[in-house]
Amino acid sequence: MQTYQINCYITHISNAYTNRRRTFLLSLQISAMGTLQLSIHGLATTSSVPRKFNFSSRSSTTHLRFSTPKIRAVSTVPDSESTAKDKEPDEPPAVDFAFVHSVLLPDGTPDVHFRRACGGQKLRDIMLDNNMELYGPYGRPLLNCAGGGTCGTCRVEVVEGKELLTPRTDKEKEHLKKKPKNWRLACQTIVGKPDSKGLLVIQQLPEWKAHEWSYEKFLPTEEP
Repeated sequence: MQTYQINCYITHISNAYTNRRRTFLLSLQISAMGTLQLSIHGLATTSSVPRKFNFSSRSSTTHLRFSTPKIRAVSTVPDSESTAKDKEPDEPPAVDFAFVHSVLLPDGTPDVHFRRACGGQKLRDIMLDNNMELYGPYGRPLLNCAGGGTCGTCRVEVVEGKELLTPRTDKEKEHLKKKPKNWRLACQTIVGKPDSKGLLVIQQLPEWKAHEWSYEKFLPTEEP
């Protein structure tokens, strides 16, 4: 087996005042198997200032064996990135709805259902998708025009948020010419645009509403 040996002499000054020096011999042996052997021999100590001391020069040999270390990578995430990940993504723009049924609850308070939907849709589709009663006694098949705007049975009353709605169509003007101006046909009314935000309060089945109420008392209050 072929072995390589490297010798190196090192002089160490242990005291600058006395100029005390000590010489070491470093011997490094490398075998063909990749094993390293390091030997350190203390040779002599010299001093330029005479003083009395007992010194016993001994040759000491230290053998070290080196093995391939295992390296483990540890990744760190900057505080700014971790903070950004902890934040919840922003919710897409949407319109809040408060649908009020024509029949009161047993305790005499309005039956209000709160929903949220993206703008740009017809009010009829939003109500049916959220299981809100729209047609009343005309809800059975063949009793309404299924959104064609010819029967005039999908009437609603806009209590708040009329600025989010498109203007009345010709079909609405025809069916609602004797009704209040805030009455609309859900199948002909589009709620805002895809990026619209706001609150829309809708009275369901206004023809059968037999009570008056103030929506401000029943809307959820925002926490500070």
